[in-house]
Amino acid sequence: MAEFETVSSAIKRALPDAKITIADLSGGGDHLQVSVVSKAFAGLSLIRQHQIIYAALKDELATEAIHALALSTSTPN
Repeated sequence: MAEFETVSSAIKRALPDAKITIADLSGGGDHLQVSVVSKAFAGLSLIRQHQIIYAALKDELATEAIHALALSTSTPN
């Protein structure tokens, strides 16, 4: 089970300006919906944006604290 604060902190280390929303999809804390909005995504492909988040969460994914991750990334409007 991944703590939301741990997930948020890991993403913030990679993207300090990120606005992050996290939802537990299963009730067990290991299936998460994560939405990240950051200026750093400007000009990057969706794949590259997602790679940045996956890299930030590599430990949580490797230990299966996060078993499934639904990811949404965008730049601010």
